[in-house]
Amino acid sequence: MSRSRRNYRTSSYEKNRSANAARVTRSAYVYGNTAREIEITREMEEPRRQPRPQVRKNRERARHMSAGYVLFLAAALCTAALVLVNYIQLQAQLTNLTKSVASKESQLNSMRIANDEEYNRILNSVNLEEVKRIAIGELGMTYAEEGQIITYTNKRNDYMRRATDESH
Repeated sequence: MSRSRRNYRTSSYEKNRSANAARVTRSAYVYGNTAREIEITREMEEPRRQPRPQVRKNRERARHMSAGYVLFLAAALCTAALVLVNYIQLQAQLTNLTKSVASKESQLNSMRIANDEEYNRILNSVNLEEVKRIAIGELGMTYAEEGQIITYTNKRNDYMRRATDESH
């Protein structure tokens, strides 16, 4: 049994080898500078197989395009072109908006820095001892006493305004 398998393998291998050799000789590269004689007679003697009628009809249909198919292809091409142009325009608009946002963020950062610097300058220019001296000495203000402080708890964690003056 193994011998018959080996013979089968060998014979199929030899068949494939001889078929490959024939293919190689037909399409082998020609070395040298002289033209070789081509075996035209063998090609002419081999009869060509005629394709089946259904295959021939399919090939004929594939060669000719109907007007409807051409219109469909043209419409598909126009649609694709419009989509691509719109996509490119949206990409350009997105790029411009991104640049604009970056510019505005840079402007905002520089304004925040300038604002913080001005705030610190103002805080540093105020002398609290001078304000205290003017408030107590010139305006007659005094510190609050124990009975004057009223504590209030706000349940809503909101701010509160005093509506009436409770000076006694």
